[in-house]
Amino acid sequence: MRKLQILGIACLALFTAAAIRAQVTTGVNNTELKGDYAFTFNGMTTGGSGGSTPFAAVGRLTSDGAGNLTNGVLDTNGVGIPEKLIDQAFTGTYSIGADNRGVMNLNIPGGGKLAFVMMGNGTAKFVEIDASGGNGTVGSGSMEKADTTAYSTGKIVGDYAFGVAGFDLSNNRTAIAGRMTANGAGTFTGGAADANQSGTFTTLNVFASSYIVTDTSSGRGMLNLPPLAGGIPQNLNFVFYVVNSGKLFAMESDSPTPATPLLNGAFLQQQTPLGGFSNASLNGGMVMYLTGRVGSGCGNNSGAAPNVIAGLLTGNATGGLTLTYDQNCGGAATSVTSLAGTSSVDSDGRTAIHLGGSYLVAYLVSSNEAFFIVPDSSVLFGFGDPQTATPLANSSLSGAYTGLATVPMTLGVTIFSGEFTANGASPIGSITGSEDIGAPSGASSGVSVSSAYSISSTPTNGRGTFTGSVGGSSAIVYVVSPTKFVVISTTDPNPAVLAFEQ
Repeated sequence: MRKLQILGIACLALFTAAAIRAQVTTGVNNTELKGDYAFTFNGMTTGGSGGSTPFAAVGRLTSDGAGNLTNGVLDTNGVGIPEKLIDQAFTGTYSIGADNRGVMNLNIPGGGKLAFVMMGNGTAKFVEIDASGGNGTVGSGSMEKADTTAYSTGKIVGDYAFGVAGFDLSNNRTAIAGRMTANGAGTFTGGAADANQSGTFTTLNVFASSYIVTDTSSGRGMLNLPPLAGGIPQNLNFVFYVVNSGKLFAMESDSPTPATPLLNGAFLQQQTPLGGFSNASLNGGMVMYLTGRVGSGCGNNSGAAPNVIAGLLTGNATGGLTLTYDQNCGGAATSVTSLAGTSSVDSDGRTAIHLGGSYLVAYLVSSNEAFFIVPDSSVLFGFGDPQTATPLANSSLSGAYTGLATVPMTLGVTIFSGEFTANGASPIGSITGSEDIGAPSGASSGVSVSSAYSISSTPTNGRGTFTGSVGGSSAIVYVVSPTKFVVISTTDPNPAVLAFEQ
């Protein structure tokens, strides 16, 4: 998809191996990718000058489990791309090695080469690896099993929370989070949303919208949102692909302008309790991870830099909250412990949160699960997962994991997908793996990495440290459960939220 060119606890540091390990015995695990999939991709394109422009894609494909892709359809959008792809049919090939890392080639205008890694549930995490010589597109995405029986307007029914984020043609960041109720006949009602356009925050309490599945063979559809960002009188048109009746991958389809930024994200069906959401829906821990972009003057960067946060938000079911978090803005690290606050949860899931003089908004998908948006100048936006209600320590990280650098904000981010193994040892654990890295200068395949980790259940459940080459020389980890954890570097001037799942 290169334009789719054209697609602490004291830690024992482990050595970093600089060796490059290519795939061996390719194709032996091709059956791991079989069936129908929907995918989403966030990235950026560079023409060799060091600058970048936003790029995104959504689509679907069918894999035969034998190395062939059929029935592919995708839409791409970006700034200054020679060919914007709309409802583009494609085929392709792929090969998966013994370690579940694979390479995929898409037969699309300009070509598209992806490195991906399979998860046990059939989901794949991928990065684009066809940029070279400072030219091309880099970024990361997710491919999820699709339910073809949900490819109809009538299957999109009920309450949905959504979150989309991205950039306009000048790399100014915008994010929108909200909720709506679908009637199964093409109308969203009861809409509420909050939008942050380059620091201008807008709240809309009531609005209606429309949607339709236009192709029941591919699950492709169109969705329209009324003016939201910054109060600009401009409708936002999205193309979406159905993952299942409870999930849609959606991308802004209008050409990027200040009024129509290139936004990409997801709509998730809300698990609304009987009688609606309330403060009782925030009861226990939620690991939150947010990403933003500062225009200049962040950390050691004179220009644009990522701003990332990971933390544990804990609610007491009566409106009381505490937040422990770690932040890296352009290489400048901050750590805050047990920040007290309050929440006010509306019955539709919109949640106003006040913490130590700061304000943020969440839209609940279910109890302790939500999209987050912050009214700050870097336009922090992200998600929160419910943390398992058991003490989490080193033994909680054990076994095989896939890893991905999510939503890169600058070309300097190390954009990778890979497979990793954690040994769960105490007091110091070890995690090793192989990363496939996409970069403007060219791809690196099978880069060996390793780190030591130390995780504790106190004073913050599941928080710990990484030291080594997984997540940078020094990083903080927050464990969601034994099957998922997130990591952010404390020293990297171009950080990203790194997500690992079994």
